[in-house]
Amino acid sequence: MIIEVKNLVKKFKDSVVVDDISFNVESGEIFALLGPNGAGKTTTIKMLTTILPPSSGSIIVNGYNPAHAKDKVRQSFGIVFQDPSLDEELTAYENMNLHAVLYNVPRGERKKKIQDLLEFVELWDKRREKIKNFSGGMKRRLEIARGLLHHPKVLFLDEPTQGLDPQTRNHIWEYIKDLNKTEKMTVFFTTHYIEEADKVADRVVIIDKGKVIANGTPEEIKKQNNTDDLEEAFIKLTGRQIREERAEDSNIVRRRFQR
Repeated sequence: MIIEVKNLVKKFKDSVVVDDISFNVESGEIFALLGPNGAGKTTTIKMLTTILPPSSGSIIVNGYNPAHAKDKVRQSFGIVFQDPSLDEELTAYENMNLHAVLYNVPRGERKKKIQDLLEFVELWDKRREKIKNFSGGMKRRLEIARGLLHHPKVLFLDEPTQGLDPQTRNHIWEYIKDLNKTEKMTVFFTTHYIEEADKVADRVVIIDKGKVIANGTPEEIKKQNNTDDLEEAFIKLTGRQIREERAEDSNIVRRRFQR
């Protein structure tokens, strides 16, 4: 078990965003955390990756508790955030090199690792180009490459294909599946494209209003809900009402990042 979550709770003032959730992720698994807007997905990832402290409950990532061993946990994972996090005034190579320095990748290994990863995501020929000239798909591929520089045990992906065209989305998922297969890397992702989870996830947890409402393989969840695809099961479980992201909770999280 590479991730263990038990009775996890996160409150912002009087609002409970994550409400007593529990789940496990096996090593080498492709795991999807799904839910409507405001369900608590991003807040959960931020707790798993040491950005936010839990209000209560416990988390173990690669054998370490983020509350007591933040550095060990951070060395265990790479992350691609929902919002872009690249420095657009730097080149692709400079962004990679800066990340390598921050994660203490040995100086003698940096150049080869950066080249290998940029070649893997087919951006080596763009290494000297500034990020502001990149397309959305190129930025996503670079963020994935950057997240892999320190050879993490877990790759967290928060909406990795948001806003991308179907061709680019498929291309990125081919990279991710190849990484999972060749590197035996655990992949933990969120997405609003439910068909992505249906196709690539080994196991799925669906949360709504901060609570776990389904946990199983895509096939198990479809069978339990008597549906032909995972999106139908998702809608059956969460309803058809359009959800708005909770502005108060988003603002609180945003202020935490700006401190």
